[in-house]
Amino acid sequence: MKIPRLPEPGSTTGDFSPPEVEAARQGPVRRPMSVGANTDRFLPSWVGSVRFRLALLYSVLLFGLAAILLGGLYWGLARELSQTVLYDGSVDALFRGAGDDQMFEKLEVFEAEVDRQALADLRRYSFSALILLFIASLGVGWYVAGLVLRPLERVIAVARSISATDLTRRINLTGPDDELGQLADTFDDMLDRLDLAFTAQTRFIHEASHELRNPLAVIRTNLDVALADPDASADDLRRTGHVVSRASERMTTLVDELLDHARQETRAKQVEIVDVAAVVRGTGEEFEVPATADGVRLVIDTEDDLFIEGDPVSLRRALANLVANAIRLAPEDTTISLRAGRIEDWVWMGVQDQGPGIAPGDQQRVFRRFWRGDDTKVPRKDGRSGLGLAIVKQIAETHGGTVRVESELGQGATFVVWLPGAAVSGPHVAVEDIEWHVAQEASPDAELLTGPLHAAD
Repeated sequence: MKIPRLPEPGSTTGDFSPPEVEAARQGPVRRPMSVGANTDRFLPSWVGSVRFRLALLYSVLLFGLAAILLGGLYWGLARELSQTVLYDGSVDALFRGAGDDQMFEKLEVFEAEVDRQALADLRRYSFSALILLFIASLGVGWYVAGLVLRPLERVIAVARSISATDLTRRINLTGPDDELGQLADTFDDMLDRLDLAFTAQTRFIHEASHELRNPLAVIRTNLDVALADPDASADDLRRTGHVVSRASERMTTLVDELLDHARQETRAKQVEIVDVAAVVRGTGEEFEVPATADGVRLVIDTEDDLFIEGDPVSLRRALANLVANAIRLAPEDTTISLRAGRIEDWVWMGVQDQGPGIAPGDQQRVFRRFWRGDDTKVPRKDGRSGLGLAIVKQIAETHGGTVRVESELGQGATFVVWLPGAAVSGPHVAVEDIEWHVAQEASPDAELLTGPLHAAD
């Protein structure tokens, strides 16, 4: 098996393919909840509930519509009666010849009295009907609002039952896929993310405590031995001092890495247009002297104008971790390649060494926190915290990208960080058409590697 080589800058082909990274979903922006005091302490609690307000709104709307309808009927009936005349005259015109002692009134007087009484009855019945309708609609509205808000009551009950140490409860709402169902599903998703975050935090604390305990135990043991031996020579004390110094340096490195890891999780990312080529060149210049001191050649080769949107400080940190690992593991008289380029819409920066390599079963474990592999098989030029590659992975994912590794024992390792590039003009290159040929830089007579594009798992 041949280790995939980094493509030459400017080439659109290589053994590493652009990743298919799913865009991080942005959660809905939540409105901050205002906390206010109860405006009236003397009213029952249900008066301020959403259920009561919905029921009251339903009743008021229904009452208003009924009042408008009945008012219109009353106005129309009154107008019709005022314009209708049954007979324009008096009763004596109908009964002429009756006795002269009879008293007669106009018929319209009787008609007006009958109309007035009918309208009064209509008003009385209308008011009674409106009152009964309001009471009935309030009850119906209360019941309907309760049915609608029942899922919210379940959400409230689950939220109240959740404690700081138990995030296992879920709503698991069944029913139609409406707004309330989506709210319950969103709440469950939030609890899942919180549970994972708290679990990861707890595991991180346990792992950090374990890692800090080891150098402290070394320091404590050596000091106890030195103090318990009254006949200890100067050489013995000097040897103890060296051991304590190395352990303290390891602990200092670990604390620095822990602080950096915590800052990467909490610091606000300063998003700006970053030229990855400048980051690669600057990082390479910083490590030229350490690489030369360790007898390692550092080759820097990058395209120009590799722009992305990101945090330049974090990107420098990620690349520096990769280069530092390569220098630490690379044997003398070997070459470390530091390159960057663009393939399609992705900008990549990669580090390739000729060190001991990584076993296939360990190639995903290297990105775990505090994982250091088998220390007996790896040359150790300084203390390691086991956080460097975890920070690289964290930074890459924060920028919407990923990091991949290809390696085989005894043949070195290649780490490539893929980042979504900023918009650039140029022809689009199909993935299936990408192939490349690059000369291996391990020795002058190295064979020419030819291979199709394939992704590292």
